[in-house]
Amino acid sequence: MSTTASSSSQFDLSQAASVHRNLSIAELVEDAVVRGEGHLASNGALVAYSGQFTGRTPGDKYIVREPSVEEHIWWEANQAFEPDRYQALKKKVQDYLAGKEVFVVDSYAGADPRFRINVRVVCQKAWHAAFIKTLLRRPTPEELASFQPDWTLIDVCEMEADPATDGTKGKPFIIISFEDQTILIGGTAYAGEMKKSVFTVLNYLLPMQGVMAMHCSANVGKSGDAALFFGLSGTGKTTLSADPNRRLIGDDEHGWTEEGVFNYEGGCYAKCIRLREESEPQIYRAIRFGSVLENVVLRPDRSPDYDDDSITENTRCSYPVEHIEGCVLSGMAGHPKNIFFLTADAFGVLPPISKLTKEQAMEMFLLGYTAKVAGTEAGVKEPQATFSACFGKPFLPLPPKRYAELLGEKIDRHGSQVWLVNTGWSGGPYGVGERISIAHTRALIQAAIEGALADVRYQNHPIFGLPVPQSCPNVPPEILNPRSTWPDKEAYDRQASELKAMFDEQIEQFR
Repeated sequence: MSTTASSSSQFDLSQAASVHRNLSIAELVEDAVVRGEGHLASNGALVAYSGQFTGRTPGDKYIVREPSVEEHIWWEANQAFEPDRYQALKKKVQDYLAGKEVFVVDSYAGADPRFRINVRVVCQKAWHAAFIKTLLRRPTPEELASFQPDWTLIDVCEMEADPATDGTKGKPFIIISFEDQTILIGGTAYAGEMKKSVFTVLNYLLPMQGVMAMHCSANVGKSGDAALFFGLSGTGKTTLSADPNRRLIGDDEHGWTEEGVFNYEGGCYAKCIRLREESEPQIYRAIRFGSVLENVVLRPDRSPDYDDDSITENTRCSYPVEHIEGCVLSGMAGHPKNIFFLTADAFGVLPPISKLTKEQAMEMFLLGYTAKVAGTEAGVKEPQATFSACFGKPFLPLPPKRYAELLGEKIDRHGSQVWLVNTGWSGGPYGVGERISIAHTRALIQAAIEGALADVRYQNHPIFGLPVPQSCPNVPPEILNPRSTWPDKEAYDRQASELKAMFDEQIEQFR
């Protein structure tokens, strides 16, 4: 329902024309359609378009340089914003909302009640409010009655900054103030900026309390054995964790405490490009009423065309985690028995699976390697190595070694086994070889989880030094050794040596 404007404890909305507080998904979807912000697809999902920006703009993200956090922040990878400029821009945002209709969603991040933060999200768009309602955790009616925000996120997607007067690089801005406990987002309607900003906040707060903050998906088996899946976009993190034989905990962001793992969120944010029911049935069926499709083209009959990338390759869907059958509604599970680092190696030289020592795991974690392929970004003509520390560099407020050391401590304490899984190419680089079959990747992961790789023979890779299993149930043995899949063995050796040299150069910064 709509209420008259009132003030929150951290952001004054008293000048807004009206404030719609904690509307249901049905009401938000209806408002979005009536306001011309989106359409209903034939499967019941709300379809909206983000305009100019169809992905994050990392160059427009800032952390306010404040005394209490300044010595902790990894400033080499995070842009500083001066406190006086932040306060001026916050006032500008408040003035901008005067006389406007806004939508407020009270939610929280962190399934573990000991580490959750209450987040009040103020949105200019009804579809943004629907988006964040699907993704953050939803309080009960009793919790809403006494809700007090720890953090406030203000999303004024249509308000652009003036770099000359506001001190930003461009018109978009994503600014986090840890002392004010406020996030300002403007100049971009890409909804993922909201989600990732909350993730960044927890990536600062949790390690300070000894909790491992992780950019990973997670699921759990019938015996309570949790598994984590780390990986950059396009490596299969969401796809591989959505396993019909295991229960999904979450698809993107988790913490690891002395009790086990917990999901930050209450929803999933899956890529939709070339989505197929036969290959990703859980995700496909999760897209229905109560979900939000972002930048997906509709056919004339209103059915989503998941193959159409005319707007962007980065088409997305957000949906509540309960849309996945058998999900873990509590968002919590025990310690992970297996951890998978996923990489889409477009050079075609990494083994489909390798068993890592703790030292190798920490090094691969710091590298955060995958590869871009031709066509994914302007100017990319051939495979390019991409390194994102801890598989989430844009969201790390603290230096990467802080997270890697926490990972090493957790592995030691809880005996987790870490695996490097190549979901990329074999038989040659992208354009020559073929992408490793998802069926084979699933079989390798299943074997690792079920212990079928515990007693097989291993052989260290001659170039990377990674222990590679020589057999695996339901996987042809010849694909386990990537060199054997290349017609030109010397070309493989050259390519593998080049990638290893990149690894060695990249890791030096952390030594």
